[in-house]
Amino acid sequence: MLGLEKAKVDEVDLVVIEMDTYGGLVTDAKDIVEMLLDFDKPVYVFINKDAASAGALISIACDSIYMSPGASIGAATVVMGEGEAAPDKYQSYMRSTMRSTAEEKGRDPAIAEAMVDERIEIEGVTKEGEVITFTTSEAIKHGFCEGEVNSIEEMLDKAGIQNYKVENFTIGVVEKIIAFFLNPFLSGILIMIIVGGIWFELQSPGIGFPIFASILAAILYFIPYYLNGLAANWELIMFAVGIILIGIELVAFPGFGIFGITGISLTITALILVMLANDVFDFTLVPLGEIVMATASTLAGFIGSFLLLIFGGIQLTNTRLFKRVALIGVQDRAEGYTAIFRDNSLMGLKGIAQTVLRPSGRVIIESEVYDAYTRGEFIMEDEEIEVISEEGTTLLVKKVSEKS
Repeated sequence: MLGLEKAKVDEVDLVVIEMDTYGGLVTDAKDIVEMLLDFDKPVYVFINKDAASAGALISIACDSIYMSPGASIGAATVVMGEGEAAPDKYQSYMRSTMRSTAEEKGRDPAIAEAMVDERIEIEGVTKEGEVITFTTSEAIKHGFCEGEVNSIEEMLDKAGIQNYKVENFTIGVVEKIIAFFLNPFLSGILIMIIVGGIWFELQSPGIGFPIFASILAAILYFIPYYLNGLAANWELIMFAVGIILIGIELVAFPGFGIFGITGISLTITALILVMLANDVFDFTLVPLGEIVMATASTLAGFIGSFLLLIFGGIQLTNTRLFKRVALIGVQDRAEGYTAIFRDNSLMGLKGIAQTVLRPSGRVIIESEVYDAYTRGEFIMEDEEIEVISEEGTTLLVKKVSEKS
């Protein structure tokens, strides 16, 4: 598809496709066929060995078909993930597509349809119970090949094309980067960063590095799948809704309730679906192995993020880098050290939370703003608090109950 787009930009006179495939996704093949039929310059295909299934459909959509000795074309029955034939609604779609494409290019539509459906019998061509797969000579005999050649150069010479300049299309850097990020293992790592970044950000006030790391990981995760046609808009919306529900659970309703459960379920489901070529919730044509791999990568990312939160923090404190940037010595009060610069104690005083404390944040006491934290409870903005301890420059506070 990218090659045809580049051919349009470069205004080439002829496009040659070298074909050797056992097939692929029907939906992707249909998109390629539509582009070929709309392309306003001749398109030749050189079948170098195999053009099965989706490859046969794409070949039939080209203006001229040439095949190498020993090559084959056909066997376009739609199969499911485990290799068995897909339900008839998919076969019907493929039959119709093959038939209309053959008609568009002046080839026998019945033969094209019989490449999909074994029930079709054509006298002198195929018997009932056999799906058509043509050899090179058979394809030439029945009008599905213009000639037998050994190379693209021989094909062009046989087609009477002289004085030409060949420009080979290769995948660019951007496409290679996209393919790199489609790796399930890397996807799992990105999921780990997304989840871990959001969690770290929710544990500290303000906007910091964790949320930026999470956003960057989300971009690197979703964009390659979106550009590759796997991530649908509704799947992205599902992910966003899941994150919002998790945020509501953590901020407004601390605990583990319906918002959290629903949010986590939507988030995990969206991350899995983004990796799959599903049709909404129809997974008929998605190989079971791909579903298992997507699920495993997503769950591994989630579990890995929580393990990183638990064990990564402990290991970080033992690194040389941490000891260089963090104060790990003890400055005892008995030795004259103090971090309290207030003249009067704030013990027992009451005030209000300036920000949400989950568990740290800021409070206002007698018109002054102080850093504060709780013993683990969540305190919402503007709720009344009481100082129960002074820990250096930070105050330990608790929520004032309505009875007090």
